[in-house]
Amino acid sequence: MTTDRYALRTRLDRATGHLDPPLAAVDLTGLDANADALVARSAGKTVRVASKSVRCRALLSRVLARPGWLGVLAYTLPEASWLVRTGVSRDVVVAYPTADRAALAELAADPELAAAVTLMVDSPDQLDLVDATVGPDRRPELRLCLDLDASWRPLRGGPGGRLHVGVRRSPVHSAADAGALAATIAARRGFRLVGVMSYEAQIAGMGDAPPGRAARGTLIRALQRRSYRELLGRRAAAVAAVREHADLEFVNGGGTGSMALTAADPAVTEITAGSGLYGPTLFDGYRAWRPTPSAFFAMSVVRRPTRGVVTVLGGGWIASGPAEPGRLPSPWLPAGLRLVGTEGAGEVQTPLAGPAADGLSVGDRVWFRHAKAGELVEHVNELHLVEGDRIVDTVPTYRGEGQAFL
Repeated sequence: MTTDRYALRTRLDRATGHLDPPLAAVDLTGLDANADALVARSAGKTVRVASKSVRCRALLSRVLARPGWLGVLAYTLPEASWLVRTGVSRDVVVAYPTADRAALAELAADPELAAAVTLMVDSPDQLDLVDATVGPDRRPELRLCLDLDASWRPLRGGPGGRLHVGVRRSPVHSAADAGALAATIAARRGFRLVGVMSYEAQIAGMGDAPPGRAARGTLIRALQRRSYRELLGRRAAAVAAVREHADLEFVNGGGTGSMALTAADPAVTEITAGSGLYGPTLFDGYRAWRPTPSAFFAMSVVRRPTRGVVTVLGGGWIASGPAEPGRLPSPWLPAGLRLVGTEGAGEVQTPLAGPAADGLSVGDRVWFRHAKAGELVEHVNELHLVEGDRIVDTVPTYRGEGQAFL
């Protein structure tokens, strides 16, 4: 990450000087560079954009117009249907199982929508819910993707075992599990299994070089190497087991943090990425590739309580996940500011300390980076798109279009 922070601050301030914070801006030069870098790391495999990490239709469309990108991984069924109906994509996979009966009824009532959306499943119970909502004789065939658990369980004992490395998602872990569910789907009317997805969160979503924690980084890298080797064999076996019952269109894997590793897996045909487009702070802790920061939000300085400290209005835009300092936003521009440990980032005010504080006056702005990607835009109705030192467009976020999916 070689961002010239002084030059970036100058450009952002000039571009948005006529606007009052709070506001959010995306540097299109950085976004486009990240999009191209992600494709370069995919080794020729298609990249599917994760809408959860973008949450802006205009930017989703911008990314999908670039070479190497095709299709969307959405996070809810209502969102997927909205993206299809508004022309963002005709290929949308829902990343998580749904229990939204109204959205299922809408999907089942529209053959064109049903042909463009793929539902995620990991249990026959989800098939039962669909059938109870709209029976197979009253709907078009629905496309399904099987969610294969990619976590590593070095000690046997199942999901409740003593050692579980990764997230707790699908109960489908082994090749036998995957084959059994594929056989069940094949035997059910009104469903067609078209894909397999497996997200190796312990690799893609965990930085292997956490700042100031060298020993932890060494341990993470060792776990990731062993987990990757285990997943290579298991995913290949699971995909082979599924192919005995289904003609698969895609096998999806990975994320921004594992692009190169996942691309090297012969079983995978496409990779998902999204967070790397904005370059949030969680990716500062990765060795393989660090995206260029491209998404920022600004807050106004409203107080100078003492020497070496300023206070901005607002700022407490906290990321989801485990409660820890790494989920807090980071003051980024000007360089030389930090959160105060006893207060952190507050909903109505955030004190900032450091050598840069004495150079700021009431009315100046501080630019922050969010810890995660798409969660930033849940706080604003629009994104100001910046090229050089000017705004070239202002586009609505999901929130700005009145859409709140989770």
